Amino acid sequence: MADAFVIGIAGGSGSGKSTFAKRLKEQFPDDIALVSCDNYYLARHDMPLEERRLQNYDSPEAFEFDLMIRQIQELKAGKDIACPVYDFTTHDRSQQILQIAAKPVILIDGILIFVEPQLRELMDMRIYVETDADERILRRVRRDMVERGRDLDGIISQYLATVKPMHNAFVEPTKAYADIIINGGMNDTAFDLVKNKIQQLLGEAV
Repeated sequence: MADAFVIGIAGGSGSGKSTFAKRLKEQFPDDIALVSCDNYYLARHDMPLEERRLQNYDSPEAFEFDLMIRQIQELKAGKDIACPVYDFTTHDRSQQILQIAAKPVILIDGILIFVEPQLRELMDMRIYVETDADERILRRVRRDMVERGRDLDGIISQYLATVKPMHNAFVEPTKAYADIIINGGMNDTAFDLVKNKIQQLLGEAV
C-alpha cells in the first residue's frame, strides 16, 4: 500500500483552518484521518490551574511535536494511532485517548504545523488559511466563551500577551511554506480545488 497523502492546513487562531479541514473530512468521511495539532499541547499535570492559565500556548515550545511527528509517520505508513486529547477548559491534556485509524488521506490542522521542519516535510500539500485579524479575534472570542468556558477579560489578556505577538513572530511567517493560500475556511473555490485533488487521489470521478 502506498503511503497516505498528507495535507497540512495552517493559519492563525480563528482563521477558519479547522472549519476547512472539517468540511473536507465531512466530504470524505471514510477516506480521511483528521489530526488536530491542538491535541499535542504538552501535558501540565503537575502545574496548578492558575499557573497553567498563564502559559504561552501560541509558541512552538507549547507542543509535543516529537510525538506528533512520530504519530503522523505511523499514520502515513498505514498504522493506526492513539492520539492524546487536550482539554481547553483545564489547560491540560486529558486522560482520554482518541483512536485514529489509518486512511488514504491525512489532514493536519494547527496554527504552528509549518514551523517544525520535520513535520512540514511529511506534508504533500500545504494550505495556509488567511483571514483578517479583526475577524479572527471576534471568532476567537465567541469560540472561547461558548466552547471553552473563558471570560472576556481573560480572552483579551491572552490575545494581547501571547496570541497576537506569537502570530506575528511564528504563524504569519510560515505562509512562505504554503503551496496554496486561501481566504477563509468557507472559501468554496479553494474547497472545490482541494476536494477535486482528493477525489483524483482516491480514484473517484470528479
